[in-house]
Amino acid sequence: MTLLAAIDWPAFFFTLVAALACVFAAAVLFTSNIVRMAFYLTLSLGATSGLFFLAGAHFVGAMQLMIYVGGTLVLLIFGVMLTAQSRFISLRTRSGEWIAALMVGSTLLVLLIGAAFSVEPWRVARPADRLG
Repeated sequence: MTLLAAIDWPAFFFTLVAALACVFAAAVLFTSNIVRMAFYLTLSLGATSGLFFLAGAHFVGAMQLMIYVGGTLVLLIFGVMLTAQSRFISLRTRSGEWIAALMVGSTLLVLLIGAAFSVEPWRVARPADRLG
């Protein structure tokens, strides 16, 4: 069996697109230029749409593209580029806001992880389903 045949391609592409979505979401957080923020948000939402397509939820993926990505593009074009003034182009986040965001985000992460591990079928390992 070759190396390429041993790779689980759907899982590989799902992980790749999920990593892209996370990278672009982090880029939204760490850039101070509002035009770049909107662009990175568009790319992150587009990658999220790709996750839905890879999971087989084609309708939800199409709605993600039309509603969220389309709405962000409208925001980018009309809300930012046509009305942008120099004082609103660059946003500065103070250190207190970063600390508050980290506290709220870490609390939410702990709650979500606790909720995920409280689901019984997710805790119990199943033998892998074999075809044939």
